Amino acid sequence: MSLAERTRPAEKPRQSDRAREREPRITDEHGRRIRGWELVLRYLLLLGVLALTIGPFLWQLSTSLKGPTEDIFSSPPKFLPSDPTLHNYERVADTIPVWDYALNSLKVAAANVVTNCVGAALAGYALARLRYRGRRVATLVFILAMLVPVEGIIIAQFTTMRELGLNNTLVGVLLPGCVSALNVLLMRNAFLNLPYEIEEAAFVDGANVWQRFYRIALPAVKGTLAVVAIFAFMGAWDDFLWPLIVLSDPSRFTLTIGLNYLHGTFANDERLVAAGTIIAVAPLIVLFACLQRYFFRGVGEGAVKG
Repeated sequence: MSLAERTRPAEKPRQSDRAREREPRITDEHGRRIRGWELVLRYLLLLGVLALTIGPFLWQLSTSLKGPTEDIFSSPPKFLPSDPTLHNYERVADTIPVWDYALNSLKVAAANVVTNCVGAALAGYALARLRYRGRRVATLVFILAMLVPVEGIIIAQFTTMRELGLNNTLVGVLLPGCVSALNVLLMRNAFLNLPYEIEEAAFVDGANVWQRFYRIALPAVKGTLAVVAIFAFMGAWDDFLWPLIVLSDPSRFTLTIGLNYLHGTFANDERLVAAGTIIAVAPLIVLFACLQRYFFRGVGEGAVKG
């Protein structure tokens, strides 16, 4: 290198280069830069999906809070009621014993959560960790059980409940769905994702299979248990066809059947129907709000392994 090159001062960065460096860069999860129009398009798509999913619920909520003198079919539609009132919810309770129906649904849903969490965890651990002949066949049976439509076996279920003397009981509503094949497979995949070396170390220390299940494996899959609990609660709470078939005593009706009577009797009173819909949806929102932290973690735990 010549003396002139060594004594030459370093070139200062141009003003445009420095401005470009100060420019904020928006990147995706892989570090690739996202252009401005792509970001705008993504947000527009997200807003469209949000409007399609949340819009009907917000409309029902708005309708349930509107008074009898307020037009619910105005153009353009008004989401915010001018004079909010809870009178429609009082009318629902006066028309049908909605709280008794909700209590019946809560009993079935809570029992369904317990049976699914316990049964799916035990069955999933057995499919994922225990070594025995026919394990692959048992897994295949659970997969095939998911392919059978409920309508195809509902007559057999009804006959079974009648032979057991469980017709017109909440136990009869609970029993066919007390352990779901989907939940068993979710728990199996969650247990498969756990490092086996941890359980081997516990086995060397003298832990038996129940101790390894309860103290090591189960605490590591709390997220998937939350997913199973949400799916079980939603399935039992929203179920309509099976309770409609197996129940005949109005005092044992679940909330979905009771609201069906509300639709049939007061089909022209949209405010009353909207209030009943919000009563039915509110517990699901509360449950998901309480378990959402574990839910999103459990989606990764119970992801399908290839």
